[in-house]
Amino acid sequence: MTGEAVISVKDLWKVFGHKAELVPRSAELSALSRRELIDRTGCTAAVRDVSFDVAPGEVFVVMGLSGSGKSTLVRCLTRLIEPTAGSIIFEGEDILAADKKRLRDLRRRKFSMVFQHFGLLPFRQVLDNVAYGLEIRGAGKAERIRRAKEVIDLVGLDGYEHSYPEQLSGGMQQRVGLARALAGDPDVLFFDEPFSALDPLIRRDMQNEVIRLHREVGKTMVFITHDLSEALKLGDRILIMRDGAMVQCGTGDELVGAPADDYVRDFVQDVPRANVLTLRWIMRLPRPEDVLDGPELGPDVVVRDAVRLVLAAGKPVKVIENGELLGVVTDEEILAAVTGVEVPA
Repeated sequence: MTGEAVISVKDLWKVFGHKAELVPRSAELSALSRRELIDRTGCTAAVRDVSFDVAPGEVFVVMGLSGSGKSTLVRCLTRLIEPTAGSIIFEGEDILAADKKRLRDLRRRKFSMVFQHFGLLPFRQVLDNVAYGLEIRGAGKAERIRRAKEVIDLVGLDGYEHSYPEQLSGGMQQRVGLARALAGDPDVLFFDEPFSALDPLIRRDMQNEVIRLHREVGKTMVFITHDLSEALKLGDRILIMRDGAMVQCGTGDELVGAPADDYVRDFVQDVPRANVLTLRWIMRLPRPEDVLDGPELGPDVVVRDAVRLVLAAGKPVKVIENGELLGVVTDEEILAAVTGVEVPA
């Protein structure tokens, strides 16, 4: 992660129940499992002692199964749900110290949310739906229309400005929701499982749309999903949650190459390793018999993209970073990564 964090979360808890605030303060109670805590106190710890930073321009994915606490977490970040304990610093400002007026201003100007349920106004055309946030902010009509048209074109809805939501497919409605979130030019976009209700093909298109938009506008994004393939496709880093707690946080290749425990290992076991791991994970040290006059590749090249070159080389491919030889990759390492079976030397 580079640069000062846009979002810095430290020791965050969200506990539901009577006297919920006592749970994070008690070493005994906070150490209980979710089931034990419910049985002992009647409280549910939806988010328990979570800490992470989000860098400028990063796509940070929070994933987990149903009930893992991921959606509660993202709602805590915007104080749609009030955290029980911990701190949330947004661009150097303590979100938990913000009064209602300041919080309202932050939601209008600094961050936007895209939900699974589009929440479009049915009796407003696309143009007016997209401009709605700017209208609430107090922008003039000419400015609202200009900006709404800009983002409508950006998300690929040019020509649909005067359509009503019921006239659009689910994917197009979600594009309207995305355009509405972008219209206010927020610093951070929060996505709470926005594509989970869409058909698989439309979902893939929308994932590609997010990737394209991130490349074009460079917004910091926090993306919630229960789908590992979606997380790996979109995320610069991924935080995996279970029962409200953070299990592991890292890049996709770190999760696949070095899972923190059996839970993460089970999560990633069906992931095609060659599509995620980089040469850094499979390279080996040179041996005396190696002829090191072959091609060169960088350590962050994905295995899948190196297969053709390595197999055609007929000799070790050097893995070079900043002019330094880190290791070599041969057909043995490539085939082991692709097939998941070690090739005998």
